[in-house]
Amino acid sequence: MTSFDQGSPIPGTSGANPDASFADDPPMLDLDQVAVQVRSCTSCPLHAGRTNAVPGEGNPNADVMFIGEGPGYQEDRQGRRFVGPAGQLLEGLLASIGTNREEVFTANMVKCRPPGNRDPAPAEMAACTKYLDRQIELVNPKLIVTLGRFALGRYFLGEGITRAGGKLREKDGRLIFPVLHPATVLRAANLRPTMIEDFKAIAEILENASEGPGPELDDSVVSAQQETRLSFVDGPEPPFVSAAPAEISTVNVEEAPRPEQLSMF
Repeated sequence: MTSFDQGSPIPGTSGANPDASFADDPPMLDLDQVAVQVRSCTSCPLHAGRTNAVPGEGNPNADVMFIGEGPGYQEDRQGRRFVGPAGQLLEGLLASIGTNREEVFTANMVKCRPPGNRDPAPAEMAACTKYLDRQIELVNPKLIVTLGRFALGRYFLGEGITRAGGKLREKDGRLIFPVLHPATVLRAANLRPTMIEDFKAIAEILENASEGPGPELDDSVVSAQQETRLSFVDGPEPPFVSAAPAEISTVNVEEAPRPEQLSMF
């Protein structure tokens, strides 16, 4: 276990402050004010290449908040979250548990698209931390679902989605449920059943949270099935042999055509 699990922030995430001028920013009293500041933000170099910043969207009183990595090509063009094939997959998953994107809140670790389809840098994530932190405070969801390894790293530094995926955890007083990023499933159709089962678990967690004592947290050793099910998606976790380039970002997979075999049901 790393020192981050004892309360110190991962570089580029909650608690980071790369810009001393943050204290001089206007207050963000509601989600609209957060969005206004995101769209005018120049705190990191990503602003220079964006078409549109992508603040996040959804129900301001959502029970569940999904945190992804960063905008892709179509999101940058439209200024909205999950508008490409990964968004279509997410909508299908939400529909499978009786909800839709208007009832949840979606946000990203970074609000502007990284160039060249690359992963977001720590300093870029740090620059966006104040916005994501405030969105979480304002929405105050019962459950945060992290999509992929970068959002997972916000809460559990050094852990990979291979071992952490599908396990309900608590961090800083919030319930955290890590799952695959939909873009990963677009690259590997064999992971679709895992994603479907994880979304069924999301529905159960929310139902239990609404009914009375809190859901049971899973801090046990991950089963052998969990350890092997996602072996290729965690870049830094040898000795698994990668079936796809481990450092390919999930950010811009929306640019690729959606494979026919990935229709949800």
